[in-house]
Amino acid sequence: MLISNMEVVPGKRITQHLGLVQGSTVRAKHAGKDIMAGLKNIFGGELSSYTELLTESRDEALERMQEQARSLGANAVVNVRFSTSSIAAGASELFVYGSAVIIEDR
Repeated sequence: MLISNMEVVPGKRITQHLGLVQGSTVRAKHAGKDIMAGLKNIFGGELSSYTELLTESRDEALERMQEQARSLGANAVVNVRFSTSSIAAGASELFVYGSAVIIEDR
């Protein structure tokens, strides 16, 4: 499935708009990883455990959005956007949304 953050796909024609699709995941920080991140914060450097957590979260949210788009019969999702929000202390939601469409080559 084609995923694009643009409203159009160059060289393709949107023939049908199927509506908004979305995917999300809520993740909590791991206490052990939090301690290690605190130490990294003192010495500097990438917080790789958080980078990994965010990558997994984005992948999961994207897959859920694609599943919803497939269920509508879409072959692409355009104008894709990501959003994050704090749900509770130590827990955040990663949300992705876009427009499910059917595209054809021109």
